[in-house]
Amino acid sequence: MTDPAFDVAVVGFGPAGATLANLLGKAGVRTLVIDKSRDVYDMPRAFAIDHEIMRVFQNIGIAEAVAPHTSPFTASEYYGANGQLIKRLGSIAPPYPLGWAPNMVFTQPPVEAALRAHAARWPSVTIELGTELKGLAQSSDRATLDLVRDDGNKRSVDARYAVGCDGAWSTVRTLSDLSYLDLQFDEPWLVVDLKVSEHGLAKLPDVSIQYCDPQRPATYLIGPGNHRRWEIMVLPGEDRREMEKDEHVWRLLSPWLSPADAALWRCASYQFHALVAEQWRKGRVLIAGDAAHQQPPFTGQGMCQGVRDVTNLAWKLVRVLRGSSAGALLDTYTLERREHVKRLTTVIKGIGRLICERDPVAASARDERLLAEAGGKVKTQPRQDLIPPLVEGLLSPVAHRANGTIFPQPRVEHGGKPVLLDDMTGTGFRIVTNDARLAGVPRPADVALIVIDDAPRSNGALHVRETEGVVAAWFERFGCKAAIVRPDHYVYGVADDATQLASRLSALSAAIA
Repeated sequence: MTDPAFDVAVVGFGPAGATLANLLGKAGVRTLVIDKSRDVYDMPRAFAIDHEIMRVFQNIGIAEAVAPHTSPFTASEYYGANGQLIKRLGSIAPPYPLGWAPNMVFTQPPVEAALRAHAARWPSVTIELGTELKGLAQSSDRATLDLVRDDGNKRSVDARYAVGCDGAWSTVRTLSDLSYLDLQFDEPWLVVDLKVSEHGLAKLPDVSIQYCDPQRPATYLIGPGNHRRWEIMVLPGEDRREMEKDEHVWRLLSPWLSPADAALWRCASYQFHALVAEQWRKGRVLIAGDAAHQQPPFTGQGMCQGVRDVTNLAWKLVRVLRGSSAGALLDTYTLERREHVKRLTTVIKGIGRLICERDPVAASARDERLLAEAGGKVKTQPRQDLIPPLVEGLLSPVAHRANGTIFPQPRVEHGGKPVLLDDMTGTGFRIVTNDARLAGVPRPADVALIVIDDAPRSNGALHVRETEGVVAAWFERFGCKAAIVRPDHYVYGVADDATQLASRLSALSAAIA
């Protein structure tokens, strides 16, 4: 039997699929990407990204193309049943730990177009649009995809692995019999996007707001430029499709704006769900993004979750395809991402329950409880505090609270000016330390060594001086001197001395080989 034509077939060319294609393309992996749609959907759907995602975009080379379509996410203020402030989410002050603003809003169509265009530049990536998956089978060494083009042409393609990034109604998930676990959240909401005029903007709040009003919960979000979004609960007895009609939309928006103030950009009703697949891999087939999970939008993490999925998966696929690791490494993908998604979705569900409370008595009790927990004065909680670390999978067996967290990306001096560290080091396995005495610890050839200090020396390590003290603060916070960082920037393990570092490296080598 001949070798498969491709190493990886990616089904779906949305944000998750396009990010995966870029990560695989950068690694030189023979990748086929298909999508039944030929064009980027021209309406906004995803609304927010965070610094972890911008760091991925930086790593694949599109951060500069994405940045003009973003703006900082304003604080989110939660107002209770009687209109009082009960909760506030916001950002942290600079210096930013990952080199980017922790929370951003963005305009999806141009960002998705930039991802697609960049994926097309990699010589090893083949893109076939207007192509739909109709059948999927697998054997011990390949997956076979039956494809139908929109001109009626049919063919079958072999790949060593197939990854379904094809959305909530995933054909890959269905054909592979990978079922969802229902995390028990099911609420109908109307999502309305508007382009607001200058005089309309003057009428609106200058921060994002969660109206936790039991009469009709609603969300107001500030997007880039004059883009504003409302998410409004559809009440029992109301037909959510009927509520999409212009007359109903403007009636719901009347407390804020009139048709003279803004143009409707998009209106769609959704049943907000909390779902996660039990299995994310079956042999040669894997799923990611909305194909693997759905969560309510109350923290703007939907697209972020999909990008995290494929960033976790891509480097593992590369290692397996190159023979550096056994196929069992791919099992850590499910372990890590499924639990992370479950934990974050539980947090999002909690916020959703808080917002969606319709009982006036319970809503008043909620408000009293939140204010009591805040000591009578609402403080700003950083949004990123809601994101959990990894808790199982490819992590050091020696427990430490730093394990599974994201290692920071400082600005360091290079050629007399500050640059982001990833641009100098790349994204492979690496040891980062602020103790030059650890530079002599033997390490595998594919593990880089970065020493954060002021005394560059020639010992096979990259010595850099950071400009804002981000890594120094991280080592002080976690009480260690070295971190072993994975290609997806998550911390495998930490060490205080040469003996510990050598032991952690030995355990890592055994785990990934």
